Amino acid sequence: MTFAALVAVMLTACNTQTSETMNPFFNEYDTPFGVPPFDIIENKHFVPAAKAGFSEQLAEIKAIVDNDETPTFENTIEAYVLSGELRRKVNGVFPKLLSAETSDEIDSIARILVPMNAAHNSSIMLNPGLFNRVKSVFDNQESMDLNPEQSVVLEKIYKRFIRGGANLDDQEKLRISEIDEKLSTLTLEFGNNNLAETNNYQMILESEGDLAGLPESVRSAAADAASAAGLEGKWVFTLHKPSWIPFLQYSENRELREKIYKAMYMRSNQGNEFDNNKMILEILELRLERARLLGYETHADFVLEERMAKEPSNVYELLMKIWEPALDKAKVEAAMMQEMIDQEGGDFQLATWDWWYYAEKIRQEKYELDEEEVRAYFSLETVIDGLFDVVNKLYGLTFEPRNDLPVYHEEVMPYEVKEADSSHLGILYMDFHPRPGKRSGAWSTGIRTAHVKDGELITPVNMIVMNFTRPTGDKPALLSFDETLTFFHEFGHALHGLFKQSHYLGTYVATDFVELPSQIMENWAAHPEVLKTYAKHYLTGDPIPDELIAKLDAASKFNQGFVTVEYTAASILDMDYHSLKDASDLEPNAFEQASMEKIGLISEIIPRYKSNYFQHIFSGGYSSGYYSYMWSEVLDKDAFNAFLETSLFDQATATSFRKNILEKGGSLEEMEMYVNFRGKEPTIEPLLEGRGLN
Repeated sequence: MTFAALVAVMLTACNTQTSETMNPFFNEYDTPFGVPPFDIIENKHFVPAAKAGFSEQLAEIKAIVDNDETPTFENTIEAYVLSGELRRKVNGVFPKLLSAETSDEIDSIARILVPMNAAHNSSIMLNPGLFNRVKSVFDNQESMDLNPEQSVVLEKIYKRFIRGGANLDDQEKLRISEIDEKLSTLTLEFGNNNLAETNNYQMILESEGDLAGLPESVRSAAADAASAAGLEGKWVFTLHKPSWIPFLQYSENRELREKIYKAMYMRSNQGNEFDNNKMILEILELRLERARLLGYETHADFVLEERMAKEPSNVYELLMKIWEPALDKAKVEAAMMQEMIDQEGGDFQLATWDWWYYAEKIRQEKYELDEEEVRAYFSLETVIDGLFDVVNKLYGLTFEPRNDLPVYHEEVMPYEVKEADSSHLGILYMDFHPRPGKRSGAWSTGIRTAHVKDGELITPVNMIVMNFTRPTGDKPALLSFDETLTFFHEFGHALHGLFKQSHYLGTYVATDFVELPSQIMENWAAHPEVLKTYAKHYLTGDPIPDELIAKLDAASKFNQGFVTVEYTAASILDMDYHSLKDASDLEPNAFEQASMEKIGLISEIIPRYKSNYFQHIFSGGYSSGYYSYMWSEVLDKDAFNAFLETSLFDQATATSFRKNILEKGGSLEEMEMYVNFRGKEPTIEPLLEGRGLN
């Protein structure tokens, strides 16, 4: 089949309008601020609306191609950018539910829509008529008096077509389309397998003796989980982080620690129907083939061309600068733990499932820091108040609960975000706790991106999804300090989406820059001056005492060897996979072992994500990009110093950060944005100092 025939098939397949008249996607949303009417959207609406959306956008693309006028920015680039409004409405809802509130039915719909989306995208990227018009605008831009944002948008769109295969012959275009469609299915199934393995596992304890060492809050949460599963009088631990991490930290039963930890890291690696080994090989081979078709030596070369890092050697250079001091520190930490084991008369060598337990014991002994004591000062309610207060002091924003807005789950909390002058900025949904239909981790995403349509600003709708510890018994949700940092982190992503002032859709920043707005927020969360304002005891309302803040600060660099090593190991594993020039016959477990042996990873630590559940790179958007968190940390630590050099809430600095970073979207080159804010390029020293690695 030629490429032209493929497009014809797409047009025919999509040119089927639904007979349903009550599909909410086909009408303007009759809701406040035009948010999705989650209360009336049903699963049956997605496929008809998506197909109609494909059809409408292809008709819009055809109109651009058939336009007899000379290609201009307005009639080609802007028309292309603003096309597909119905499709965007569907994509503003369905993928969000697929991640946050999935079900067997939604998974089945995804298996239909995900490959259709990939084929549709390919049909646009590989449309020769559309590319010729885009290229004409690109080649003649000097005569078009474009503003800086339009110039950047034009360059990014032109590159998007080139990197999508627009310059290939028909046979190669067809193969690119086949690869994209297959990859979309494989990456979806990879994540589904992980979710199934996570949801299917329960460690059921029947004897109270097996709970030795566990705080009451952990026991209570396990009892609640057992009750929910119809196992009254027992205790259930799962592979959701709020369950397995506290168990590893506190359980005195080493055999049970080993049992649940192995269950965690063996997800999708057990030779059953949810095994991901074969899928990893297929994904790697297809990504490499695609990169080769487009003229790149490896998938990493292809990806990094569009990142701040630019090429694999720069990523490896950064990671190794961090790896060596981090590994040295991790070895010291391991020796401390082994010494404690020996002093206690333990006749065993420290293993991976012991690390969390002995790290917590040393933290309590060396810094007298009890995680349960800390949690008491971080109820979800007070953390929300504290976060809102920080953002108000920085940017003047206020957050008004809007219980009148429809939500996709009763636990979701919607807010109207207002500027200092009380004008409307956007809508933010927050979804806090684990559910069987929610994938693990935490993320922020856009339901509707801010943009200008017909001269009118369309305001953003964003959401934050997390998996925080649930309330138990008569206690509210008490967050760990790590969960608190995660909340501030994801809120930074949301601010980035809310503040974006770009006129055009899809002008997003590079992956290794996108974590700057999120990670910088963690600095305020942990600052002693800020902690005093929001960390309050859930029973007494007393602010966190100075001595506990001092303990938190003193302990902040403890275990940083482990934290940095497990993250950097995963980043290097990602780069090793995607720097391959031949992925045939690869066996993931053997490859991972060789990769970790090469850098000298000690046996007491495993990568933060082992291959078979490494969703960031095999199911998310971080292939050849997991290093981005560290790259962005170089930026965020340096950027936060700009506030420390003035004051925590210095208005001039906050305004500059908003104007030069948060509002720009992808309308400028990333380092240019950063230098416009900071006046110079960043250095790595603040990162090393912040982690205690210097």
